[in-house]
Amino acid sequence: MSLQTTTRPPAQRQARAVRLGPRSVAALALVSAVGVAGFGWPFLAPPTSRLSAHAQDAPWLFAGVLVLLVAVVAAAISESGLGPKAVAMLGVLAATGAALRPIGAGTAGIEPMFFLMVLSGRVLGPGFGFVLGSVTMFASALLTGGVGPWLPFQMLAMGWFAMGAGLLPGPDRLRGRGELAMLAGYGFLAAFAYGTVMNMAGWPFMSALASNVAFDPHAPVAANLARFVAYCLATSLGWDLGRAVVTVVLTLTLGPAVLRALRRATRRAAFETPVTFDAAEK
Repeated sequence: MSLQTTTRPPAQRQARAVRLGPRSVAALALVSAVGVAGFGWPFLAPPTSRLSAHAQDAPWLFAGVLVLLVAVVAAAISESGLGPKAVAMLGVLAATGAALRPIGAGTAGIEPMFFLMVLSGRVLGPGFGFVLGSVTMFASALLTGGVGPWLPFQMLAMGWFAMGAGLLPGPDRLRGRGELAMLAGYGFLAAFAYGTVMNMAGWPFMSALASNVAFDPHAPVAANLARFVAYCLATSLGWDLGRAVVTVVLTLTLGPAVLRALRRATRRAAFETPVTFDAAEK
């Protein structure tokens, strides 16, 4: 038997995003739904519910979300959407992102890993982007000692961040300055969105007696929304702005080289090249 692969000349091949099958998409939708509930329960539940009990349930939410995230990865690999080559690229990009995260940690939101998540999600697709964002956050938490109840929220938020880049229009046609401008604009807005979503993970556990911007389980949704906006402006606006500016600057300066490298590696890996077996001539 001889192994043959169907290929096209390099000039005719394009970098193709890693595609996930129906089970992977279903697992991704499930974990996203759980994530929305985990982040947004202060605005989804009525004021009369016993929301204070959620603090005691945080470890269970932590374990449950992690199980769902593992299910996404397992389903993706089992359907060959993430074959050996894609898994290898996932490991390299996750390790790079985890190594970039400590750079500037604690200094005005200087977090260079975000621009890499944007570019990787753009080239390799939304499914790969979600897995990459989640795995990168998990690896960086192990590297920096940041493991705690907040970790699944960070994994989900970063997964959504990278997945959104893969959903941007024109993945096969848009190139050059137009693509860079779109990615920079997305990175700027998504950096603020990431900070806002992560604020929702910790804001409900502030004591209402400690501050007039803390979550009040007895207040109506509109009042809590006003408190949350004030909380974001008072605590994280500067940090989120720093993250957004760094993401834009790195995307515009390093983006062309990184995009070329990712697309070249994706073409050479040929994730979706069909493999055929022919009988060898005697």
